Amino acid sequence: MSKKILIVEDDIHISKIIKMNLNIVSYETIEVYDGEAALALLQQEKFDLILLDVMIPKLDGFALMERIKPYNTPVIFLTAKNSVYDKVNGLKLGADDYMVKPFEAIELLARIETVLRRYGKEERVLAFRYVSVDLDKREVTKHGETVELTPKEYDLLVILMKNKNIALSREQFIDKVWGGDYYGETRTVDMHIKTLRKKLELQEHIKTIYKLGYRLED
Repeated sequence: MSKKILIVEDDIHISKIIKMNLNIVSYETIEVYDGEAALALLQQEKFDLILLDVMIPKLDGFALMERIKPYNTPVIFLTAKNSVYDKVNGLKLGADDYMVKPFEAIELLARIETVLRRYGKEERVLAFRYVSVDLDKREVTKHGETVELTPKEYDLLVILMKNKNIALSREQFIDKVWGGDYYGETRTVDMHIKTLRKKLELQEHIKTIYKLGYRLED
């Protein structure tokens, strides 16, 4: 069952971009553009997480945060305000994270995943067509049969599946799988992807993005 996220952002363009990126990876989303509308909706519906801009009309993000504490819903503040005071204030009010605009989609998705995991709401089984990944067992199956992957191949697959339909650069794969202190060639990503495609029969779905990297495409 997909997780439901409320986007409270008065910049409609930014809100639509966030919604698009979350929908791509199968989150269910609802958008509202001011604090009062958000409060009214939260009194009627239950959400797994709230993405909350600080500078919104009628009831700002900090004031709204005070009102919704009883719902015990995880909150990530999204804001252009990057002062230490604002960040500390947001976290003291009970927010689970605080992101300063502009930010990359992959970072937002990672932060959301971390918060949902903290609340025990993260999906623990990933599925793509005939491939399934059990995150707790670190087990990968294809057509129901177990497939043996190396640790690096497994990590690459999880990143691809969690970011389905999103193009990721080789540098992003290196950073997340090999770590920021890796100084080898990015060609190692290509070699691991080639093996992953063959083992999982995903040649048609792990697309090469020219001069960038790869995307898992349904």
